[in-house]
Amino acid sequence: QVQLVESGGGLVQAGGSLRLSCAASGRTFSNYAMGWFRQAPGKEREFVAAISWRGGSTDYADSVKGRFTISRDNAKNTVYLQMNSLIPEDTAVYYCAASRTYTVPTGQNLYDYWGQGIQVTVSS
Repeated sequence: QVQLVESGGGLVQAGGSLRLSCAASGRTFSNYAMGWFRQAPGKEREFVAAISWRGGSTDYADSVKGRFTISRDNAKNTVYLQMNSLIPEDTAVYYCAASRTYTVPTGQNLYDYWGQGIQVTVSS
């Protein structure tokens, strides 16, 4: 089993930055692709970013390309989401997730474990 705990969320002004962290415990963290999803009030959960087992491949939603960066440190059992140039539309609960997938998964049904989520609020 894999347990995931997000941290680093909060309130920022538009144009600011936040760095989310997701700490994993359990077995074989390095054998899981990792992803970030988000859910805004009244909307469906949507894909944000994903990274492969070894960190060599990444993928991003069009809405965050050029602004967000996903990375991982397998020695620390942690995945990160660096968020720059934040806009109010980025306001959501952000979830990290783990997937036993060979490539970079973008569909939420491909993920096996999920964190509890963390609030990110961007003020205008």
